[in-house]
Amino acid sequence: MKKIKLPVHIALIMDGNGRWAKRRFRPRAYGHKTGVQNMFKVCGHAFELGVRIVTVYALSTENLKRPKEELDELFELFRTFFGKKRDKLREAGVKINVVGDITALPPDIQEDILQVTEETSQYAKGLLNICINYGARQEIVRAVNAAVSYGRFVDEKSFSSLLYTGGIPDPDLIIRTGGELRLSNFLLYQAAYSELYFTGKMWPEFSKRDLERAIENYSARDRRFGNVQEE
Repeated sequence: MKKIKLPVHIALIMDGNGRWAKRRFRPRAYGHKTGVQNMFKVCGHAFELGVRIVTVYALSTENLKRPKEELDELFELFRTFFGKKRDKLREAGVKINVVGDITALPPDIQEDILQVTEETSQYAKGLLNICINYGARQEIVRAVNAAVSYGRFVDEKSFSSLLYTGGIPDPDLIIRTGGELRLSNFLLYQAAYSELYFTGKMWPEFSKRDLERAIENYSARDRRFGNVQEE
């Protein structure tokens, strides 16, 4: 990829796993499994390009309303990802941070998550935020309640510190696959000035080159953050 302006932080809404599998007459679980494999590939490529932070939307609060059979399959993927694939996560050399309320997950998965985040806490190649049982509205309400419990007013800076992503720069670029044109309760506060990139490709077919195209598109944009650029 030619030399361009890289985003510091990319967020990914990895949509379309189930539809991708259905089009191939395969179960939704096959799509989710393939999507996890693609996450390793695409996120790894982002870090290789020099992106410092990647945030992925793995499981929303709304996803927990899906049928038990599908949730059980997703939980098995988490067991594989944070358990059996732990060595692969460590080999990536990036710090793993899980964003969201993991108390709704089975206890063994919670334990695996805590172990992986601890084991990678000093890794410096980059930061991979994995959003699990995450919803932006729930995150904002949680932060408001925290401020109330402290008995103090907040400004933008202090309020941001109460979010799950406190201390992490807001995403420069948010990419959504699957053809939908919405954020779906993802990083609503943090996305105030993020550049948005939508593609009709389903997540399992979103390639390294597709990531590069999204970054190239981002690089060509003029980010003014509400200011007027002098002629």
